[in-house]
Amino acid sequence: MAAPVFNLLCLPNAGASAMMYLRWRQRLPAWIKLVPVELPGRGRRIGEPCIEDHDALVAQLCHEQAAVMRQPHALFGHSMGALLAFGLARQQRRLGGLPASALFVSGTAAPSRRDDLRFAGTSDAALTADLRRHGGTPAELFDCPELLRMTLDTLRADYQLCRSFRYREEAPLAMPLQLLLGRSDDLGGPERILAWQREAAGAFALHYFEGGHFYLREPQQETALLRAVVQQLGQCRIGIPHASAAAA
Repeated sequence: MAAPVFNLLCLPNAGASAMMYLRWRQRLPAWIKLVPVELPGRGRRIGEPCIEDHDALVAQLCHEQAAVMRQPHALFGHSMGALLAFGLARQQRRLGGLPASALFVSGTAAPSRRDDLRFAGTSDAALTADLRRHGGTPAELFDCPELLRMTLDTLRADYQLCRSFRYREEAPLAMPLQLLLGRSDDLGGPERILAWQREAAGAFALHYFEGGHFYLREPQQETALLRAVVQQLGQCRIGIPHASAAAA
């Protein structure tokens, strides 16, 4: 079997586990290796405390994924995961490491135009209302007190992480940046969305998909999303030595 050309590091949204991406493993070509980046406090790391500071978590993830990021890689994140992916790309640059070949940010406003009021409500009632409003949460979770308790506690910590983010002016990232959005996702207006373009020194593309905040959980939209990811990485692999042979 040919060796993968790209590691695709995928970061989850608030309250979720990176296991949300596991189904992509069977849907990506062999030259893309899926790397679900699990965060402390969920999934296989459920016994670890959640980290509620954005910069601290980015620094830890860069350390944990150092070996993966020394190889050709791309970053994908949805919602809070997009904010973390953006942070990883910047941190990797500060460390002088290999830059990502592409950055895919899904379901979030630009980091320079974030509205922290979206994360102000952290009571159980407010968090539950947010889960219901955004959709994408299995209905049975609301009927299981133990699972709901775990989800709300993780979501509360993640909201604190989002509030801890402080945007700093830096040079645009020298990589293609693809912005992926649900057409009916309310992110606060076009200026909050298009400000992403200022973060990219490389090519910028905006893709809309049918649906709301969790458009990527709909099978047809997931297929279209993965098609966009594969197409972009297919363009990126042209400049990687031996990529054609590995991807054959």
